Amino acid sequence: MGITSGNLIHALDGLNRAWAQLEKTADRLARVADPPGPSGDQVELTDEMVNLIQARNSYVANLKSLETVNEMEKHVIDVLG
Repeated sequence: MGITSGNLIHALDGLNRAWAQLEKTADRLARVADPPGPSGDQVELTDEMVNLIQARNSYVANLKSLETVNEMEKHVIDVLG
């Protein structure tokens, strides 16, 4: 069961990282309408779209990992039960 617990922790950590990336990207996209600041900060929409797609793909992959862990646990319970 140690491997399953490790997989679960890894998948949850991945979901949290993907969510954080999504929030960071959404924050930058929300500033698109704002004029550039004194440092000339501008949002590159293509870069942010890539970030959104990466966050989504990471989230989906980690969600699949959680589903796999769940299925593995069910299988182990069936074998032991």
